[in-house]
Amino acid sequence: MSLVGPKSQSLQKRAQNVLPLGVNSNFRYWGEGITPYVDKAKGAHLWDVDGRRFIDYRMAFGPIILGHAFDEVDAKVIEEIQRGALFAMTGELEVEVAEMITAMCPAVEMVRMACSGTEATMHAIRVARAYTGRDIILKFEGNYHGFHDHTLWSTYAPTESYGNARSPIPVPASSGIPKSMREFIITLPFNDAEGFQRVMRSYGDQIAAVITEPCQGNCGAIDPQPGFLELIREETKKHGTVFILDEVKTGFRIANGGAQEYHRISPDLATYAKALGNGYPVAAFGGAREIMSIIGHGVSQGGTYTNNKAGVAGAYATLKLIQTQPILKTIEQRGKRLMDGLKEIFEDNDIPAVFSGYPAMFSFAIGVEAVTCQRDWAKSDQDIYLALVEKAIERGVMPDHDAREPWFLCYSHSDADIDETLNVYAEIVKEVKK
Repeated sequence: MSLVGPKSQSLQKRAQNVLPLGVNSNFRYWGEGITPYVDKAKGAHLWDVDGRRFIDYRMAFGPIILGHAFDEVDAKVIEEIQRGALFAMTGELEVEVAEMITAMCPAVEMVRMACSGTEATMHAIRVARAYTGRDIILKFEGNYHGFHDHTLWSTYAPTESYGNARSPIPVPASSGIPKSMREFIITLPFNDAEGFQRVMRSYGDQIAAVITEPCQGNCGAIDPQPGFLELIREETKKHGTVFILDEVKTGFRIANGGAQEYHRISPDLATYAKALGNGYPVAAFGGAREIMSIIGHGVSQGGTYTNNKAGVAGAYATLKLIQTQPILKTIEQRGKRLMDGLKEIFEDNDIPAVFSGYPAMFSFAIGVEAVTCQRDWAKSDQDIYLALVEKAIERGVMPDHDAREPWFLCYSHSDADIDETLNVYAEIVKEVKK
């Protein structure tokens, strides 16, 4: 069986006439003739346009926390949009969603809504700059914080282009980013505690914000080393720098209160999207009342679709379920069984693999002993990883084609799905090893 069927291949050729690469996001392009096209999805499964069914571990890059086309969420969205989809006014449902977020997320006292993770981080950075009166942003190599020019640096470039780890070179991730943006960004390897302390000693009083994901969500879900997030909190407080925790991927996924609850860390601002609405277009950013209160007082934030009813209703229904049912505990249990099973398969076949992330959102790097940053991850055997992914897809199990993207689980993944996935990997690991 090939990676994709004839209908996907035909649709790609048709799409390329009207869409660059034939897709609506570079991340959805896997290559010429191997890019899949979807027909429908339900629960933990999706079907491509050729009618082939897959156990989905991409979950739309992380938003699907309950399951595709989840009935309770869809019913609430339908109920609300039948009363109007968008208004130039604020409604009670938005207030209720904001109250839920502030109740669930320990560091969030006030919140504003947005439509995407890119918007949420962009607005959070503007607020941080306005609050501090500074311009410079510090981010870590391999962390992705959206498609705006402010942080799209040192994300996907070959790590050899980053220069020496003691004095990294920020590398733009795209043509079209103004060269002048370079003066407003400092980059460092993730988990480089000594380097971070050194930079903060030299530039801390000029840095508006340090932004980081709790784990490297777009680079193998690399975990923070013990004490690293706490060090960021300590140093930013010392220098009056805003600490932005980017929870676009971890929020409402790894714990009800996200990474703040999981790691017991209290940032100044946090950003959300993805699992917030189970696939509907909704995002948010929030944090300390003192900082958030400057919005509207000389600080601009807004957007026509920031209170789109579908997104707000999706968030309301999703958060209500997460609050009242053991959604994330169930995902954690099944994710841990999947992680443990995959670890055992690699061990049984004498293939070194380093697992990282959380049971609801994890990854593994093959052929290395330890991974603490993107520079380490780049040394892993991505060819074997990709070979395994392609064989898995041929057998109906779909992780992402990009080794940097984690495996995502949702509430609808069943024990039978986990069993099937482990059986497939037990077969294909042996095949690839030969």
